[in-house]
Amino acid sequence: MAVLSEEQSMLRDAAKSWVQEKSPVSAFRKMRDSGAELGYDVAAWNEMAEMGWAGVIIPEEYGGSNFGYLSLGLILEELGRTLTASPLLASGLAAASALVLGGSDAQKSEWLPKIAEGTAVGALAVDEGPHHNPSKVEASVKGGKLTGKKAFVLEGMAADVLVVSAKGEDGKVGLYLVKGDDAGVKRTRLHLADSRGAANIEFNGAAAEALSGGADLLEKVLDRARAGIAAEMLGSANQAFETTLEYLKTRVQFGQVIGSFQALQHRAAKMFTDLELARSTVEAALAAIDADSPDVPELVSLAKAKMGDTFHLVSNEMVQMHGGIGMTDAHDAGFYLKRARAAEAAFGNQAFHRDRYARIQGY
Repeated sequence: MAVLSEEQSMLRDAAKSWVQEKSPVSAFRKMRDSGAELGYDVAAWNEMAEMGWAGVIIPEEYGGSNFGYLSLGLILEELGRTLTASPLLASGLAAASALVLGGSDAQKSEWLPKIAEGTAVGALAVDEGPHHNPSKVEASVKGGKLTGKKAFVLEGMAADVLVVSAKGEDGKVGLYLVKGDDAGVKRTRLHLADSRGAANIEFNGAAAEALSGGADLLEKVLDRARAGIAAEMLGSANQAFETTLEYLKTRVQFGQVIGSFQALQHRAAKMFTDLELARSTVEAALAAIDADSPDVPELVSLAKAKMGDTFHLVSNEMVQMHGGIGMTDAHDAGFYLKRARAAEAAFGNQAFHRDRYARIQGY
């Protein structure tokens, strides 16, 4: 585990206690059953913003705390444990990163304070098809007007400001800011397997402001989003494992606790070692981003691929080891399995990141 500062330890402990008290898995179940259009509980999100979580990576002059990505990763990990649905990843990490790294003074002044206090939600709109492929961009900007389509935009229904990848008049890809209430923006709500908020978005001549940095900025923002979702997946996978381990210690079959069966012990040991390894990759990626290290891209792809494999395994084992009850909607196991599948696909699945890692390494 990374060595945390006193402030980081306090931040993690505060997130842990808030999540357990205010946002257990039962709160996620209630949100899902209510059919909340935005895919999250607005009151819970307002509480998170009041605690300063939406401004963790935002500079102090814009209302944030400038605490860094590892700190935000600690919060996302705790939220992941109880599958808490919120715009923290899309807004407080992805959209905020785009503005911090590529925004003009005017753009930062307009949006960062609102994102930090949670009064505005940002979202990153990159993919145009069913698979993550940021290099495939058809959306284009001409005369300051953006036209095109984006698919599977996380928190797309809630976004007040959209950070959109598009080709400029020079044919080069860059990121653009589009206001969510622009008349040229049409959103269609998606019903994802994990019940989180997402939308397909059509842009028909929507007013767009360029961020500076071009394709390099897009990659930097995506890597930050990938590291953030890997941190959230780490929390979910750890909780799935701990819940399963507790069940192995208490469930009696054939007159014995099932945790005494060697075959199940071996499977539990495999999960434990995979989780420890995955934690190392996630924390290394977040620390590299904070240090502005040149090896951020490969460390992020390593973390996302490893975390995808691990969460996939642990969520499968959670359902299997719980037996019949693990297959029912009444049990939480299905939530973790669905979350694993959706998170694996977001910002690039295991195949995408293995391929990217190999290319970076020169294979």
